[in-house]
Amino acid sequence: MSNINKSDNLKEKLKQALTSTARVISDDLNVKKNLENNKSSKNFDFFNLDNLNSKNDFIKARAESDSSALKKKFSNNEIYKKNLPSNSSCKSLYSIAEKIRYESLGAKMLKGINKNLKENYNQIIKLKRKDQLKNKEDVSVIEAFELYMLKKFHGIELNSLTNNMLNFWEKDFDQVIKKHIKFLKENLEYQNKYSSKFSEILQEMEIFQNEDDEENNQEDGQDSQSNNDQESDSEDKKDQNKEEETEANLDTDYNIEEYKLDEQLVDTDSDLQSNEQVFQKKNTKNLNIEYKIFTNQFDEITKAENLENSEESSKLRKTLDQQLIGFQDIITKLANKLQRQLMAKQNRSWEFDLEEGLLDSSKLPRIIMDPYNSLSFKKEKDLEFKDTVVTLLIDNSGSMRGRPITIAAICADILSRTLERCSVKVEILGFTTKNWKGGKSREFWNQKGKPKTPGRLNDLRHIIYKGADSHWRQCKNNLGLMLKEGLLKENIDGEAISWAFNRLKKRKEERKILMVISDGAPVDDSTLSVNSGDFLEKHLKKMVKFIEDKTEIEILAIGIGHDVSRYYGRAIKITDVNELGDVMISQLSELFQKKRSLH
Repeated sequence: MSNINKSDNLKEKLKQALTSTARVISDDLNVKKNLENNKSSKNFDFFNLDNLNSKNDFIKARAESDSSALKKKFSNNEIYKKNLPSNSSCKSLYSIAEKIRYESLGAKMLKGINKNLKENYNQIIKLKRKDQLKNKEDVSVIEAFELYMLKKFHGIELNSLTNNMLNFWEKDFDQVIKKHIKFLKENLEYQNKYSSKFSEILQEMEIFQNEDDEENNQEDGQDSQSNNDQESDSEDKKDQNKEEETEANLDTDYNIEEYKLDEQLVDTDSDLQSNEQVFQKKNTKNLNIEYKIFTNQFDEITKAENLENSEESSKLRKTLDQQLIGFQDIITKLANKLQRQLMAKQNRSWEFDLEEGLLDSSKLPRIIMDPYNSLSFKKEKDLEFKDTVVTLLIDNSGSMRGRPITIAAICADILSRTLERCSVKVEILGFTTKNWKGGKSREFWNQKGKPKTPGRLNDLRHIIYKGADSHWRQCKNNLGLMLKEGLLKENIDGEAISWAFNRLKKRKEERKILMVISDGAPVDDSTLSVNSGDFLEKHLKKMVKFIEDKTEIEILAIGIGHDVSRYYGRAIKITDVNELGDVMISQLSELFQKKRSLH
């Protein structure tokens, strides 16, 4: 085989490896097909390997393919255009800022991507050449801005030459950007927030104020900004809090006159087979034979932050933190144990030296040194804990007041942080009623002449403390709200589980776990005083049985001081509330070690 053929063969193998990597990073299964047809899909810039003649070329190709894949994965072109500044010079800087954003997300996602990008940028910095640097005119604002962003967001260390280049412009950038850097870093995942802020920042910069093109585009810019202002809130909700993206959509069952359990449980998802739909609808209708609701017009589903002002929320969070001091160490140790178990699985999750799969970058140096070496691939093993979401549903009834609710909040807090570090999403929900003794529902029943056996007769309050797509740091004050005076009232468990289940089953994760923390049987004096004594218990049992037998959602319960095994197939009783952290973590750890059983 000639040297030319060997070189072409090596390039083809590398091309295949980079394509495979790009396909996985970008979640675009058409990457390979587009590349073979010499086409580019939207938002994807395919790498050129024709000039791959050195190690530097190889580093560049690898980094550029990663960057293009990250652009495909994380950058929404409509949001990009919506926030595009009117000033043409600002547009170039805005483009750099967006590139830094999606690359930063990729660097956090995989160490290999971080390494590739940094190696390439370090190489670019080393190769920069400037004969004379006397003033700003010797350095373009675009070149300086890229250096500024690399330094602030990628942590790239500049050499003496690039430091000098940046020095001419750094004060200008700091003047308008520095105070917003924390906000920008915290919102890398939320493109609309990040890009709209950067657009605003760039157009404030004095260096662009007198450019002709700004005057030419001023009118268009005002129109665009007006549209952006109207759309900003809705885009933020889409990007940041998917779980809250219209409570009416998530919980339409609470907005109809009659409660229909079959509609709440079965959405007739497109991927279900028709016979399964018929079976589940029939099954859930049977569940509803003995359970009814007099009215749901006074029910409430609310985000925790709506229950109290921010100042009071901060005070309650401080109270929770003070309670943490006594036994944080023991729960933190248990949480770290769970994290080590999950991370250990993660470390053992690759199969190496395969003929196909993802390119094993650790073996690439030998290819550069000796083209006769074949490429080595690796493949990630299936992990039970990956692609998982956990919902913690916490009883917010009056009997949980004091130490039980405090410990439940602390454990939810620590468990949320732990699982988040292991890429497991966590949702924290609470359930109670708005009033004692039935509230407005009972008043309405009185007005209607007190019909017999009216069914559930109180105003529900279901609380979202933390959505699955929200980070712990954004919601940590919410968890203190469990300590809010007067919040904890009655508990109607069956409907709370139905609500949590309905939210959970709409998630895209493959594995879904629902953990219920309660201190006993469902109790609502208003409902039980005018219905049978086991009215709420029977509904709870039927709801749990349906989830256990007919769905793939795994449900388990922890009873505080009470045996809840009569309601749940998988249940643990703890006599001392201090055991809660240990039991929560050990139960989850056990679940992650086992293969999911399909129903």
